[in-house]
Amino acid sequence: MTRLKAVLIKEFIQMRRDSVTLVIMLFLPMIQLLIFGFAIHTDIKHQSTVVFDQSLTEDSRALLTSFTASEYFDIRYAAQSFAEVNERIDSGQAKVGIIIPPDLAASLKHEHAAPIQVIVDASDSTAAASAISAAESIGQLKSRSLLLKKHHLSEDSTQLYDVRVRAWYNPDFITAWYMLPGIMGVILTMTMVMITSMAIVRERERGTLEQLLVTPLRTWELLLGKIIPYILVGYVQTTVSLLVGTAVFSLPMRGSIPLLYGLTTFFIIASLTLGLLISTMARTQMQAMQMSFLIFMPSVLLSGFIFPRESMAAIFYAISSLMPMTYYVQILRGILLRGNTLALLWPQVFALLTLIIVTFGLAMKKFSRTMN
Repeated sequence: MTRLKAVLIKEFIQMRRDSVTLVIMLFLPMIQLLIFGFAIHTDIKHQSTVVFDQSLTEDSRALLTSFTASEYFDIRYAAQSFAEVNERIDSGQAKVGIIIPPDLAASLKHEHAAPIQVIVDASDSTAAASAISAAESIGQLKSRSLLLKKHHLSEDSTQLYDVRVRAWYNPDFITAWYMLPGIMGVILTMTMVMITSMAIVRERERGTLEQLLVTPLRTWELLLGKIIPYILVGYVQTTVSLLVGTAVFSLPMRGSIPLLYGLTTFFIIASLTLGLLISTMARTQMQAMQMSFLIFMPSVLLSGFIFPRESMAAIFYAISSLMPMTYYVQILRGILLRGNTLALLWPQVFALLTLIIVTFGLAMKKFSRTMN
């Protein structure tokens, strides 16, 4: 017992000395629970919606009021043509499109069914299912309410608001098509961030960092040399993922493959520079791994991979904007499922480029300060 007591005292002293690791271990579960408990919702509301109202009557305004009052739809765009509706949905700016016919008022007056077209971006099957269910319920409730006013409600009554749903990009709601682009991002995030997060720490622990510092290498050259080899590793992982996705799960490839690889480069570099920043902050490989996990879990759950970002509170939506995977999931689904071009994906590219500049700059500054 005396020998065991000595070991225990030694471990507690060592734990107290490594205060960073202790703080991470104690507060990581609490932070994760708070973030995910408040941010994740399976009932998807406030979906961005574009409306093409060809009627512009009191009836059409009342219908749109019902859509917004349900809290499932946020009408952010008023289109002037079918083409504009298509463009908003193709670009991902809107998840839902509502098209109201010009003869809505006349059809309702004569108790004829008025077709209300609802277009849903089904590349995100969770959000699409929620939108479809809400739209159909609104159509039924509005029809019932109008018929009750006219005292014509019966079992064979006409569905006056005939909501016709069209699911785009993944009309059969194939789960693999929705999940695989996100899984590709998860694989790259996990490997790229974790590998580079230990790069500087490993050199420091092995005692080889001092040898590198006495070489003529500049700071940016040293850090850049740490990440370039792993860009090739990222390309290999992307290629394997695409081959498995298309061969085994029949994942569509509606966009340009060269564009996909080109934009993947930005995501790989952004993940590597983020890992490099962690490596300059951590003192041990254990700390680096824990910090990587702190990045990894929010990247999976807040990026829109599983749970749509539209359902998150504003603060968590902002946090997800700081994660490279958020933009890569949009790029993958855009190219693979929608056939997007660079003209529609430039906001995501700009965001990744900004993250690269910021994280690499901070890593350089932190590394130089530590060495001095």
